[in-house]
Amino acid sequence: MNTKSLVISGVVVAAVAGSAIFLPTAWHSPAIAATPPEPSATTSAPAPASSPPVVAGLPDFSTLVERFGPAVVNITVKQEMRTSARGRFDDPMESSPFAPFFRGLPAPPARPMTGQGSGFIISADGLVLTNAHVVDDADEVTVKLTDKREFTAQVLGKDKLTDVAVLRIDAHDLPFVQFGNPEDLQVGEWVVAIGSPFGFENSVTAGIVSAKGRALPDDTYVPFIQTDVAVNPGNSGGPLFNLRGEVVGINSQIFSRTGGYQGVSFAIPIDVAMRVQKDLVADGHVSRGWLGVGIQGMSRQLAESFGLDQPRGALVSQVMPGSPAATAGLQAGDVILEFGGKAINDSSDLPPLVGATRIGTDVPLKVLRNGKEKNLTAEIARLADDDGGEPEATLGSNGNESRSHLGVAVADLSDSQRAQLGIEHGGVVVTQVSDGPAAEAGIRRGDVLLQLGREQIDGSQKLRELLDKAPQGKPIPILVRRGENTLFLALQPASRNG
Repeated sequence: MNTKSLVISGVVVAAVAGSAIFLPTAWHSPAIAATPPEPSATTSAPAPASSPPVVAGLPDFSTLVERFGPAVVNITVKQEMRTSARGRFDDPMESSPFAPFFRGLPAPPARPMTGQGSGFIISADGLVLTNAHVVDDADEVTVKLTDKREFTAQVLGKDKLTDVAVLRIDAHDLPFVQFGNPEDLQVGEWVVAIGSPFGFENSVTAGIVSAKGRALPDDTYVPFIQTDVAVNPGNSGGPLFNLRGEVVGINSQIFSRTGGYQGVSFAIPIDVAMRVQKDLVADGHVSRGWLGVGIQGMSRQLAESFGLDQPRGALVSQVMPGSPAATAGLQAGDVILEFGGKAINDSSDLPPLVGATRIGTDVPLKVLRNGKEKNLTAEIARLADDDGGEPEATLGSNGNESRSHLGVAVADLSDSQRAQLGIEHGGVVVTQVSDGPAAEAGIRRGDVLLQLGREQIDGSQKLRELLDKAPQGKPIPILVRRGENTLFLALQPASRNG
């Protein structure tokens, strides 16, 4: 029920559930096609095409909608307002300049918050799939069928990492959908969405698959299907069909500057959703594999600095102590090229593979270390339901500050600062950044520099020594701790010849 949004370079990625908001649009009269003139005796006919057209016509979705539309449902959620000591949290008089005049008076009665979304029936005995954010924090969930019957639904479970929730309604002999294989989808293929945009139930929209395997911030366990199907608030949780009438995804998010549809929509692949559904029905929560690494993507400069011919693989920026990765011998600076025999072409390929791996499975890894391939084996553990991060440390100069050849001022870390950050030893904090190689690499004030190349930075003097012997003319990976995360940056040291 909560609106979910992310900001990427000033652009909002917003989940599409929420209360209906009517957005007026202009009305246009249909264009009237002009009748083509009859060919005259003096007009030569066009030459016949040498090959048949690639696209032979537009599809008709009416049969698909008639057959599977009844399995799509409208979902309405209610949430009672929580109250403070004197009244409602949303009471406008709480923060009003006229608050003194209203103190001691009872607050007006709380009105429940409502929201809408979509879903679809996956079994004749009443199992319904939707998005987790549609039913998040809901006190009451109502499922409405196309025949106008309404049922109070039980939330069997929800998984925020994939944004999938499973509901059950007390009904039998219900229409239900069939499933397709998202891997068989082709970019450019027609797809259809059915849902309740802005509360308009059983609305049908169509488009094509724009891309596959899209990774979005904070959604690393889902390789999204990108489409240009019109999806708006209220479509969340509804099905995405292929032309065979098979559900291939769950419509989940849109990419928008306005909060409404702008041509870019994202759906959760149905195979991902069904794996989650099985766990939620059986246990009420999801058992997800855990390797215990922080990873990042490879830019062209980073790939060159690690000796790769092109950007590929998942660059390990952090290894959690006591994790399967640590036991397997993975190190920060390793590039994971294969997981379980499957190539890692992009860092976003790794989390879904790890998450889908059965707990306790020994998985072979192929990594690149110091320019050479190395084979390791990791026993996958269970990801905790709630992984809390360490608090961000507040760092300042401890009096031992110096300037490096990078165009930065750095200071050695105290023992208490290292303990606060969870760093065993070494590291220097950046206290000032000026023009130079560090700024060009993206180093910021407050970053902690941990490694240069494969060598640990034990202090400001060690950093100077490493820079003095660094090879010229090629980028060097530098490991940086930023807040709760670690990442590699590609550093191009300044020439020592001026």
